[in-house]
Amino acid sequence: MKYVLLIAAILIGCTSTGETEQAPLPDLEYSYELVTGGIEVPWGMAWLPNGDMLVTERGGKLFIFRNGELMEVPSSSLPDDIYANGQGGFLDVDVHPNYDENGWIYFTYSSSNGGGEGANTSLIRAKLVNDELSNIETLYKATPNTTRGVHYGGRIEFDRDGYVFFSVGDRGNRDENPQDITKDAGKIYRVMDDGSIPSDNPFVNEAGAKTAIYSYGHRNPQGMEMNPATGQIWAHEHGPRGGDELNIIEPGKNYGWPIISYGINYNGTPFAEDTARAGMEQPITKWVPSIAPSGMTFVTSDKYPHWKGHLLVGSLKFNYIELVKLDGNTVTGTEKLVEGIGRVRSLKQAPDGTIYAGITGQGIFKIVATPIASE
Repeated sequence: MKYVLLIAAILIGCTSTGETEQAPLPDLEYSYELVTGGIEVPWGMAWLPNGDMLVTERGGKLFIFRNGELMEVPSSSLPDDIYANGQGGFLDVDVHPNYDENGWIYFTYSSSNGGGEGANTSLIRAKLVNDELSNIETLYKATPNTTRGVHYGGRIEFDRDGYVFFSVGDRGNRDENPQDITKDAGKIYRVMDDGSIPSDNPFVNEAGAKTAIYSYGHRNPQGMEMNPATGQIWAHEHGPRGGDELNIIEPGKNYGWPIISYGINYNGTPFAEDTARAGMEQPITKWVPSIAPSGMTFVTSDKYPHWKGHLLVGSLKFNYIELVKLDGNTVTGTEKLVEGIGRVRSLKQAPDGTIYAGITGQGIFKIVATPIASE
């Protein structure tokens, strides 16, 4: 199955100031092809060094895509406390940067462990032995559990130093959780690869604080990626009716939710006190109206020369991929790509440079760039 998306030809010539002429970008036809179906909500994707693709399915499944075949990991080897309700379930997956040495794979999911009904977001690590999960260790479990089925967050990302970042949304309790560092939810966390707390986390010396917190004042971050050019962690999050944000995550910073926001309530009424306030971070870009962002990936691959050096963000609401054009840390513009592909739940550049998109109700697609034959 193949769909033609875009024909792009961009030529960069000499400038009037006599600067060196850059090589023209090739004429390419971009298309997307179905790699595998059979996955209802492909929430996360990651690759093992041998080329196996791991895919989490929100309903509580883990798949291995190997040599063109989709295999389901036995459910009996997965955590038995996965609580798949609403936006919750089996969420993200990431592979340790030193996987060849230690074999650790990291997952987030909505866990029913702990007191109270419902669930909250948990970070675990495990090993894959004979295509089954083993050695499962819980590294962090947000509390308390709640039956609200929204805003689990759940994205995972490693930085250059091997720290693990993960997000937990506000769990539908915006008035209590995001601005309170003594409570989980509405935060981005940083832990060591074994779940221990880094000694220089920003709130380790704050009485009563959740010491794994790295930043706070978030709503529901469902995209997170390290910028390969700078090593900084970038994250986007859902606003309500408008006000989706793209942020550069810095230690101890307050990103404002729900005190400041560019969004409004779903019924059209305002709720935020303002769009800016001293001591609260502004996004580097925002979406009004909301595109419902999910998944993101920086493009470093030579396979997509027109997109290289920029950022891709998936849109759940409008069924396309957004190209966020960058000049350093400045957003210079956006462009809609692959319109009509479907609800983009996950988006990732593989180690071989191929970009994959997980589409709700369809499966995994790859983006293909093909030279256009000259007439």
